[in-house]
Amino acid sequence: MGHALNNRRIDTASRKIMASPQTIYQSFLNPESLITWLPPKGMSGHIDRFEPREGGAYKVTLTYETEHSNPGKTTEKTDVAQGEFLELVPDKRIVQSVKFNSEDPSFSGEMIQTWFLEAIIGGIKVTIVCENVPEGIGKEDHDMGLRSTLENLAIFTE
Repeated sequence: MGHALNNRRIDTASRKIMASPQTIYQSFLNPESLITWLPPKGMSGHIDRFEPREGGAYKVTLTYETEHSNPGKTTEKTDVAQGEFLELVPDKRIVQSVKFNSEDPSFSGEMIQTWFLEAIIGGIKVTIVCENVPEGIGKEDHDMGLRSTLENLAIFTE
């Protein structure tokens, strides 16, 4: 892929989902579907901009609905992320650039998020790989958020 990374952390999570690769892939490309399952537990969201094509931009706002130990990246209760679809391989892979709107330099930089869809017996193994995770994102919180998002995706598509 050739994206410049600053030797930062890589976080990953996987889950078997009982759905077709087409169902999973389409749940990414439809903004109404995406915002239903993307926010981790305790958050809601809305999509401000969404162009699901290679080179297309997006902007997502996630809002904390419950008390949490850390403040949001953009405001006390929100995380605003904008990015670009770098690669869309139907039913196999989605690669995105993610940048957080934050005045805190610990959230700066470009995180590359790759979603792999691998057909396995009885469903799909969905794996998220986040490269160049900003240091301000706590590892434990991020791991929990990734697992929650995968659980939401399973509930949405199964």
